[in-house]
Amino acid sequence: MSTAMSRDEREAFLADVRVGVVSFTDEGHGPLMVPIWYAYEPGGEVHLVTDRSSRKGRLLEKGRRISLCVQSEAPPYMYVSVEGPILDIESSDVERDERPMAYRYLGQKGGDRYIESSTLDRAADEAILIRMRPERWLSADYSKEDIGI
Repeated sequence: MSTAMSRDEREAFLADVRVGVVSFTDEGHGPLMVPIWYAYEPGGEVHLVTDRSSRKGRLLEKGRRISLCVQSEAPPYMYVSVEGPILDIESSDVERDERPMAYRYLGQKGGDRYIESSTLDRAADEAILIRMRPERWLSADYSKEDIGI
């Protein structure tokens, strides 16, 4: 029996709140892979926010494709990996991009505290929004195997 998720299953899994690991080319080195918050709605784009001057921000500005992998960390194990082109990199807006992302991961109270502390010393144009269109999907849902978990 296949462990691959259906389109609806994999999109719902990716849309859940999970920390992703983003991967992109770092010329002369192996791919850079780092954990990151992200936003996704089924059928849409993956959105990431990072600082322009960070290592990942600098590399994202050079690259044209990225990969993102999310997983469950308890049995039955599941994962979704997407890869696709960077559609756009633009200045992030605190209210449009950053606060909703912080609320997604930390709730309203924690998100507000996070936004307050993370934007105090940052230049207005420092944060960037990266938009990626998923083109290639890999997924597995090991609950589909009859292994007694």
